[in-house]
Amino acid sequence: MGNFGDQPTRSRLEFDRGELTGAIGDSVTVIPLIVALALLTEVSLPHVLVGFGVFQVLWGVAYGLPVSVEPMKALAALAIAGALTYAELALAGLALAVVLLAIGLSGTLSAVERWIGDPVIRGIQFAVGLVLLETGVRIGLEDPLFGVAGLAIAGLAVVVGRREAGGLAVVAACVAIAAWTAGVPTPTLPGAPPVPDLASAVGWNAAEGAFAQLAMTVGNAALATSLLFADRFDADVSADDLSTSMGVTNLLAVPMGAIPMCHGCDGVAGKHAFGARTGGANVLIGVGYLGAALVATPALLAAFPVSMVGAVLAVVAVSLGSAVEESSNLPLSVGIGVLALVTNLGIAFLVGIVADLAWTRLER
Repeated sequence: MGNFGDQPTRSRLEFDRGELTGAIGDSVTVIPLIVALALLTEVSLPHVLVGFGVFQVLWGVAYGLPVSVEPMKALAALAIAGALTYAELALAGLALAVVLLAIGLSGTLSAVERWIGDPVIRGIQFAVGLVLLETGVRIGLEDPLFGVAGLAIAGLAVVVGRREAGGLAVVAACVAIAAWTAGVPTPTLPGAPPVPDLASAVGWNAAEGAFAQLAMTVGNAALATSLLFADRFDADVSADDLSTSMGVTNLLAVPMGAIPMCHGCDGVAGKHAFGARTGGANVLIGVGYLGAALVATPALLAAFPVSMVGAVLAVVAVSLGSAVEESSNLPLSVGIGVLALVTNLGIAFLVGIVADLAWTRLER
């Protein structure tokens, strides 16, 4: 990761207003997803927040840029939908950590990219969006009143020109309702991290999640993020470096009780849009996550209006699924997404690769 020291020292870490507002940009999808995971799975929210806090700070300082640290969305979506247990989620994250570390250190990401074309990546993103949308609608209908309230808050964010912050606004409302119901929690240190039974998780479910996530990670979290740093920050951060840091993150974070994490171009774009220009934004949001870990108590979570979180998932789903419009082969990407919905992400991923390679060969 030799590029870490290439940015000018004076601009590596700043803590002005732009960095403070930019810190919010990466939390737009992070907070809704991890709250949903904590409410619907065995994931421990305090430990997840600690993981995000530590690695936001670590990579912000190491890169000197507002690099994103966000959930691996394909794995998160499958876990939220009930298709992955916590142990399967953890095992898939550890397996991907090894793969990403090997790819990054060997400099072979470009070779992997040749097998996973843009239509496949966009198709998997579309599929994940469909999975989250289905889950969000189902949860929202459990208590329609709160579900509609969540959609109204998200809609208000659109009206005032902050569409990207709609999910975050709904979560803020959920926190306020929970604190009103359960009372303001007393700060408490997280205990020992949960220990998943990895042996029981070995099987197709974890493999399916890892396959699908690899497509998104290679395309969105490594290659696209590298290009975005060059375009928006005039910074040379290689995709192999990003792959390596994601591998390191998950080898360390998953045993800490965190969830599988990655970088991502959407998080970087969000930080940039909100004003961040240096790794200072990472330090600020990282400290915020660590502080939130102290008050994310079981009592507070139990008071959350879950159906409002369904609206949050729907907002995130639309944002993620709309990326399919950027596909170089829209029919194929949409087909991959639909196939994933009627079968599963793993099959759609493998079929998508074969179809994309065949389509490309026919075009030559």
